[in-house]
Amino acid sequence: MKLIDISAELLTAPVYPGDPEPRLHVVNRIANGDECNLSALYACLHAGTHADAPMHFVEGGLSISEMPLDCYIGPCTVVEIGPGPVTGEQIDALVKPGCERVLFKGGGGAYFLESAGDELTALGVRLVGTDAQSVGCPGNQVRPHRALLRENVAVLEGLNLEEAKPGDYFLIAPPVKIAGCDGAPVRAVLAVEDPFRGGA
Repeated sequence: MKLIDISAELLTAPVYPGDPEPRLHVVNRIANGDECNLSALYACLHAGTHADAPMHFVEGGLSISEMPLDCYIGPCTVVEIGPGPVTGEQIDALVKPGCERVLFKGGGGAYFLESAGDELTALGVRLVGTDAQSVGCPGNQVRPHRALLRENVAVLEGLNLEEAKPGDYFLIAPPVKIAGCDGAPVRAVLAVEDPFRGGA
């Protein structure tokens, strides 16, 4: 089974302006005479490749541990788009009816307008992913996020889609289970073929 890793490396991924920088703290090292290697991680839940929970922008919204896992696992489509604002009209032209999961490859520079979020939810999309740090942009974060998250659409941000050509794949990208939190890190991969085809 061919897999494409579409995750960014957490400690070296760009950090959204104003978010804390991730850092690794060495607790034990075998080279120092300890029995094992042991490390502790400090990072914003929205660093690197991550999932946004509805509660990130919606008061009373679902936490990341409450999101259905099947949103993050299943057939998906990678769509290539230019940098800049993504409108509802562009979504209508790019996303096929019946597509439940769509990842936008925009060179890290595409961001959504509220109309794009509205159109994605109207099409019944369950997961939206982007290779940008956010589905929004500075000065316009709230509206595109809320357009998706108030409908419990799963959001993946900070993807690395350099090796993923436009087309259909099988996505495996469950977030880390953290109760009561607004987001979580994700190790996201694309399978070229459905790994579950043919039954158990």
